[in-house]
Amino acid sequence: MPKPIYILNGPNLNLLGEREPHIYGAETLQDLEKRVAARAKAAGYATAFRQSNREGELVDWIQEAREKGAAVIINAAAYSHTSIAILDALKAVDVPVIEVHLSNIHRREAFRHHSYVSAAADGVIVGLGPLGYDLAVDAAISLAKSRE
Repeated sequence: MPKPIYILNGPNLNLLGEREPHIYGAETLQDLEKRVAARAKAAGYATAFRQSNREGELVDWIQEAREKGAAVIINAAAYSHTSIAILDALKAVDVPVIEVHLSNIHRREAFRHHSYVSAAADGVIVGLGPLGYDLAVDAAISLAKSRE
C-alpha cells in the first residue's frame, strides 16, 4: 500500500458543525474524516487525519509527512494567514501539497485574503465546503501518482 495522505487541520476545526455553521456548514470534523478516508481508501490510500489548535504540532506533522506521507492536504485555518513556520515546513516537504479552505477566504475579511500556505501549495481549493476536501484527496492522489 502507498504511504498515507496526511490531512492536517488547524485551529478551531475541531468545532466544525457547531461553530458558525452558516460559514462552515453542519458537517463535523469526524464526519469529514470518515468521508475522505473512504474516498482515499477506494483509491488504495490510507489517511493520517489530524487536527490541532497548536502551530508547533502542525509543523511536527508536516515534518513527519516528509518521510512517511504520499501527500499533504492542509487546512491551516487562521494559521494560513499568519504562520511563516508552517510555510517553511511545507517548503521542506517533497510531496504534493494541497491547501483547502471550507469558506471562500477571498470573500471574507481582508486579513484572510493572503495565505502563506499558498506559497508552498501545488494547488488551492477554497469556498466549496466539505466538497473541497474530496477534491483535494483526488488531486493529492493524482499528483502523488505522477511523482512515483
